Amino acid sequence: MKKTLTLSAAAIAAAIALAGCSAGSGTGSPEASTTSGMNHGSSGTASSSAPAASAAASAEFNDADTMFAQMMIPHHTQAVAMSDIMLKKEGIPAAVTDLATKIKAAQGPEIEKMTGWLESWGQPTMMPTNMPSTHSMSGMMGQDDMAKLEAAQGTEAARLFLTQMIAHHEGAVMMAKTETTDGKNADAVQLSKEIVSSQEAEIQEMKDLLATL
Repeated sequence: MKKTLTLSAAAIAAAIALAGCSAGSGTGSPEASTTSGMNHGSSGTASSSAPAASAAASAEFNDADTMFAQMMIPHHTQAVAMSDIMLKKEGIPAAVTDLATKIKAAQGPEIEKMTGWLESWGQPTMMPTNMPSTHSMSGMMGQDDMAKLEAAQGTEAARLFLTQMIAHHEGAVMMAKTETTDGKNADAVQLSKEIVSSQEAEIQEMKDLLATL
């Protein structure tokens, strides 16, 4: 009997250690890893600890989740800024201003959502300044690009906005697909899928609009 108990205790301890290593290898939340390991080792309290387990699962994240949020926040912020520029102009086709309004309405709340995630994960909301160039944000406009958009008027501005935003969206889709593949946090992965779906549809919409100008 003593041998059986000893083996069971050892097995449980090993399972907890293994779960901790597995969750900790790509997560910034040791507490979530410990909670996850304890839940696996205690089936008798599974029902009473279900809410806690659910909360722990939503807090799990890895480096891909962090990078996704840190990169997508400034990416979205620029898209909102580009939309604001267009919404201040006169003589812009209604379909283009409608699109700018839609982009701003969608991406503003997503910025707040991703900022909240990073804060809850204990991660900085801005990318490290020493981030390698391989992690550059595809589709971002440079200062000259933004200046040209500011200066353009009428149909020229509409064409420039659509051209720039197509490239911008394509960069966002690329980053979102990486998160879909590599991410761990369920909420972040879900958002990445939504970004791919919505922005691919908007890319086609913008290409169609561009052909009419």
